[in-house]
Amino acid sequence: MEDVAEETAAEIEQLGVSGIAPGLAALAKSLARAVDAAGGNVAAHANAARELRAVMKDLRGLAPVRAEGGALDDLAARRAKRRGA
Repeated sequence: MEDVAEETAAEIEQLGVSGIAPGLAALAKSLARAVDAAGGNVAAHANAARELRAVMKDLRGLAPVRAEGGALDDLAARRAKRRGA
């Protein structure tokens, strides 16, 4: 699992929360690097992963709501297409 830091950074970028909560974003990236670096130390890996999961949950909750492109928009577009609108 050597790509947790890369994937975490990409998710933080996608969420657009770096400007809203720069400290939490930096903490998440640091924890992700710790997960990658834990190697065979199962306890360190599990602890870093647990904390990363909690921080990412907080960051996801802070993410701005997107006006379009969500699942509800997709559903509405398909419904409109079926109805011939």
